[in-house]
Amino acid sequence: MTLTLGGRGRDNSTAIAWADRTLTYADLDVAVEQWPHLPVHGARSHDASALELPDALICVFAAARQGSAVRVEDPSTRPERAEQPSPDAFLLVATSGSTGRPKPLARTAASWVDSFPEFTEITGLRPTDTVLITGPLHATMHLFAAVHALWLGACVTDDPAQATAVHAVPAVLRDVLRRMPRARVAVAAGAGLDDAAAQAISAQQIRLVEYYGSAELSLVAARVVGEHASLRLLRDVEARTEDGYLFVRSPYAALGARGWFGVGDLAELNGSELLVHGRGDAAINVGGTTVIAEDVENILTALDGVRAAAAIGTPHAVLGETVSAVIELDGTRDLDLVRADARAVMAKEALPRRWTVVQQLPRTASGKIARSALQ
Repeated sequence: MTLTLGGRGRDNSTAIAWADRTLTYADLDVAVEQWPHLPVHGARSHDASALELPDALICVFAAARQGSAVRVEDPSTRPERAEQPSPDAFLLVATSGSTGRPKPLARTAASWVDSFPEFTEITGLRPTDTVLITGPLHATMHLFAAVHALWLGACVTDDPAQATAVHAVPAVLRDVLRRMPRARVAVAAGAGLDDAAAQAISAQQIRLVEYYGSAELSLVAARVVGEHASLRLLRDVEARTEDGYLFVRSPYAALGARGWFGVGDLAELNGSELLVHGRGDAAINVGGTTVIAEDVENILTALDGVRAAAAIGTPHAVLGETVSAVIELDGTRDLDLVRADARAVMAKEALPRRWTVVQQLPRTASGKIARSALQ
């Protein structure tokens, strides 16, 4: 399967409505066709990294049509690439950098496009949807969302008031859905979906889909909240655990991540059902008890008065580590009340011993907590 524009048979339908610029599928097709080819002697890949979203997407689809590679990276933190891209490479992207400096990745067009039909089936997204993109394209979850929308024939937008669908990390979803009166589908990824957020979103009669994946592996598992309790592996994806760590073999993996590959996530498997506990490097060893940072964060975020939370380990002379919490309050309750609520519901090993209130947690471009900055 190749990457093509899905709306070419609906030429007058809107493909991109971004800021003050609107492109129909006819406009987009012409722009893709007219995008300059790479010189015979010169750059080996197109570079969409510093382009505004409409032009970046034109460049991506032009590269696909030309059979070339295209870079979509954060211009401020470009990863070093030691060699020329593989002849099979299409997208030159990077990891999120949530636990360190972004790492370079390359993937084929098929490693995304072949998953699009099943992703469409799971999400229920339609060509008539208007899909809100909530972050820069160098965050691969946003690039995936935009490319899938244009492959499907839907519209990509930055206007929440017009959007019927959205892809975002859970913390962003909670905020943006308040400004989406036409919301029909919400896709949560990039971080675990806590119960409080799931209940709040589902109460709005919105189809809520959660998926697990990574920049290296793309889609691994997904579920429709309310229909399935657990994430389920995609049809052609295999998984296993070793010492609690998840390893995946997938046709959707990036080049260099084929075969059995792990990104350091702790998980449990029951047949095709997957329960992800979070990054192993975000596990906190409290007196011999392993506390998963994401589990602590989900509990804290569900407390009244907490807008967002991060948990990290702090060295302790006796216990090895203790849990420290860095939180954003929403202004409705003070820290003492939040701490009292936490004591009532949390095991003593997981209960934060140190609390820090900040105006805004450091985040990556995709909206995930930047743990390296917190440390």
